[in-house]
Amino acid sequence: MKYKAVLFDMDGTVLDTLRDLNAAVNACMEHFSLPHQTLDETRRRVGNGSRRLMELSAPAGTGDEKIEEMLGWYLPYYNRHANDTTAPYPGISELMRSLSAQGLRLAIVSNKPDRTVRELAEIHFPGLLETAVGENEAAGIRRKPWPDTLLAAAAELGVPIRQCLYVGDSEVDVLTASRAGMDCASVLWGFRSREEIEAAGGRLFFSSPQELEEYLL
Repeated sequence: MKYKAVLFDMDGTVLDTLRDLNAAVNACMEHFSLPHQTLDETRRRVGNGSRRLMELSAPAGTGDEKIEEMLGWYLPYYNRHANDTTAPYPGISELMRSLSAQGLRLAIVSNKPDRTVRELAEIHFPGLLETAVGENEAAGIRRKPWPDTLLAAAAELGVPIRQCLYVGDSEVDVLTASRAGMDCASVLWGFRSREEIEAAGGRLFFSSPQELEEYLL
């Protein structure tokens, strides 16, 4: 096999988190008497971390101080409700079991806070992952497209970068993999279209977990 490890993005790649994200955004909007966001609006805005999600969801011209206030309300609310409807995409757990059985090392990386990433990974993929890494400013791990989460996960696995494949669903993932010096596979069941990913330089696409499994094994 070409790769020894597979690092998965979380939102839109292995977990369908969109409804919980949208519900948390709208709870925040309601709290601050701001317009609600549609599911599709949230889909287009996720992927660059919670602060950017707040910036894009707030009305144009909202100041930094207000964004910080909104973020301070949103994060604890989302952490309490991050698993209300979230679930793995069909075939993902089976894919992970198959890859693990063939000796591939598996991890998840995400722009979610590190604690939330680890909690969701343990809930939905118990025993299948060797590590899960999220944004952790205290540990110096910045959110994507900085490569920190990928580099930290590869280091924890003890696998060279060139022997890791990063699997994501967005233009942010393509850029992050490039910055890390890691190959990238893009899935088409997530939050971005093929056209958006191709515009960012994505070249390797998969329409189902089964296709990805065949490629890897």
